[in-house]
Amino acid sequence: MSSKIRRSMPLFPMGTVMKLTDLSARQIRYYEEHQLIRPERTAGNRRLFSLYDIDRLLEIKDLLDEGINMAGVKKILLKEDEPVYSNVKDHLKKEKKEFTNEEVRKLLRRELINAGRFHRDDFPSGEKFRYFH
Repeated sequence: MSSKIRRSMPLFPMGTVMKLTDLSARQIRYYEEHQLIRPERTAGNRRLFSLYDIDRLLEIKDLLDEGINMAGVKKILLKEDEPVYSNVKDHLKKEKKEFTNEEVRKLLRRELINAGRFHRDDFPSGEKFRYFH
């Protein structure tokens, strides 16, 4: 039996998955509702999870711990399911815009002009240090 088949076999009930991933049953059901995992169902309608499902749950947990919201997690994981781009760097290179020398000069000029607007002293001399200790 190949490792791919073994890893995709639905073996683990909800309680075991909760212990392995340190997620609540509600969290796991929520990720299933958003189609991020697809556990098998028994004849009694109980969920059985494979090692792939457990890996996916741990990946979701890591992404959320990094501060990525659910919409971002869905985009990242669904892109992994659809091999549209070989990796993220290739995708970013395609979106990168090349600037001409004239465009760079205009951007720098605009930044220099706007830079002075935000560094004004609107506080009277005695009030300036009132707010900063």
